[in-house]
Amino acid sequence: MSTKVNKTAIGAFVLSAIVLLVVGVLVLGAGKFFTREHVYITYFDGSVKGLSVGSPVMFRGVKVGAVTDISITVAGKGDLKIPVVFTLQPSKFKGTAAAFQNDPQAIELAVKKFGLRTQLQSQSFVTGQLLIALEFFPDKEPQFANLSTEYPEIPSVPTPLEELQKTLENLPFKEIVENLNSTLDGVERLVNSIDAKKTTRVIEAAVKDIQTLAQNVNDKVGPLADSIDSAARSADEALVETKETMVSIRSDTKKVLEGAQVTLVTAQSALKQSELTLQAYGEDSRTVTDLRKTLRELSATSRSLRQLTDYLEQHPESLLRGKASE
Repeated sequence: MSTKVNKTAIGAFVLSAIVLLVVGVLVLGAGKFFTREHVYITYFDGSVKGLSVGSPVMFRGVKVGAVTDISITVAGKGDLKIPVVFTLQPSKFKGTAAAFQNDPQAIELAVKKFGLRTQLQSQSFVTGQLLIALEFFPDKEPQFANLSTEYPEIPSVPTPLEELQKTLENLPFKEIVENLNSTLDGVERLVNSIDAKKTTRVIEAAVKDIQTLAQNVNDKVGPLADSIDSAARSADEALVETKETMVSIRSDTKKVLEGAQVTLVTAQSALKQSELTLQAYGEDSRTVTDLRKTLRELSATSRSLRQLTDYLEQHPESLLRGKASE
């Protein structure tokens, strides 16, 4: 007797399996089904070896997205471009405007105003893997490829190594080598055209002239030094004699001044005596007249002697050189 199949049990089992499958997908997918993502495209001119689907998109060290597609496209004039499609998670940018959270076109504002660009960078020097870095380059003009209308484009900038490679490619190495060879040929001809023996003789003659000049200088330096020493000694002796002369002049001046002072005292005594004598004679007496004349002359002599004494006190050297002309 066959057992009747319970359709209810089978339906419950299938439903349970579907629920478990959905739960497993949600758990293993880390909730990606509920994560909003924006899709963008960028283009690279050089090799993207090391970049693969799933490579991270980083913004200053923070993973904000991942690469989803890499292909090759032919641009105008046969140029090859490498379009790379990647996603960004707006939720990673905290505090951004709601327009960015809901509209992927809003990132064009960051591209135009703030210079947001993509750039290939090394993810690991050991494995050679690359990543896409988002960074602001406000001094770099945006180079749009405009080859896709499906996704908004973020322009790329070359790496420093790529810029160096382009610079080296543009250098005219052939012309540089030819110019260098021409220069070397010219130097070689110049060297060969120089008479080595004649040059050697000229150098030897110049060296001998220098040696002769040095010897003459040495011969002159000795007597000159002796003359300088002799002049210095003579100057020292002259200074000593001058000092001694000044001392003698001061001594003589002192004696002269002392004599002048004695003479003044004597003259003053004579004046007093003369005054007493005048009192003994009349006003009209010839003796009084002569005596008054003598007294005036003596007074003038006394003033001259006093002026001489004052001048000698201020200028004792005038006894040797005389009175300075005014």
